[in-house]
Amino acid sequence: MANDQRVTDSAPVRTDYTVKKGEVSLAVYRKRLPTAAGEPARPVLFLVHGSSNSALSSFDLTVPAAGEYSTMNVFAGLGYDVWTMDHENYGRSTRTAGNSDIASGVADLIAATELVIRETGQERLHFMGESSGALRAAAFAMARPERVGRLVLNAFTYTGRNSPTLAKRAEQVEYFRSHNRRKRDRAMIRSIFTRDHPGTSDPRVAEALADAELVHGEEVPTGTYLDMTASLPVVDPLKVTAPVMIVRGEYDGIASEEDLLDFFRQLPNPDRQFVVLPGAAHALVFGHNRHQLWHLVRGFLAMPPRRDL
Repeated sequence: MANDQRVTDSAPVRTDYTVKKGEVSLAVYRKRLPTAAGEPARPVLFLVHGSSNSALSSFDLTVPAAGEYSTMNVFAGLGYDVWTMDHENYGRSTRTAGNSDIASGVADLIAATELVIRETGQERLHFMGESSGALRAAAFAMARPERVGRLVLNAFTYTGRNSPTLAKRAEQVEYFRSHNRRKRDRAMIRSIFTRDHPGTSDPRVAEALADAELVHGEEVPTGTYLDMTASLPVVDPLKVTAPVMIVRGEYDGIASEEDLLDFFRQLPNPDRQFVVLPGAAHALVFGHNRHQLWHLVRGFLAMPPRRDL
């Protein structure tokens, strides 16, 4: 089922879909510039959200009088067919008794990409995941490698070695094991922007994000938190065969540079990149330097393959 939301002829057009994963209804969103008859299919970029926020607040956020924060708008404007989704128990998707762990997120992506392939005719899609969304995207790339073109992993974590954020989070691991929901109120959303290095983002972003997200309630699933504190690694780099770019914020406390470089060196595809984004913390798409991130991603997605092999 689809519902078009057109703003102006020159603005990206958003189309909303629902797709079924068994009995679960998943909300899927698409943005692209208006299409002309007979034009070739556009490359697809699929954005995967993290643990604490749903899809539109993560990738299509409006921050009044503060500039562009919609990754969907930016890449639609660059000629991409941009998609994202609310994972089970997030945003407009069905609420269940489950905890929406990484494995559940992979199943969500399998269902959603079947829709995307059917609607676009594209067999391979590019992916960009943020935080635990990067884990979801990378795990999906292991499960369905034939559907993945290029893969961007922002704020990713591998084993969790030397991660101050995960060490602090692990203090609550028994709570995550025994509860499928955790509190995610305005104060928690604000803390995302200050826990690593204050000043890496505009404070107005946290308020806009909270305003957009809290309409869905003050609780979110614990599954990805449990996976990241008790089950890492959940991704085997040797089984991720697509070209990969890893982007780490300079001040990100979710993963050490050494841990990520260990993952990076094991990736089998030679078309890979490792980037440390200066002046950035964990929330890369919301930082002052988000324009640099968009530039990096644009370059990577269009990068020709290596010729010296």
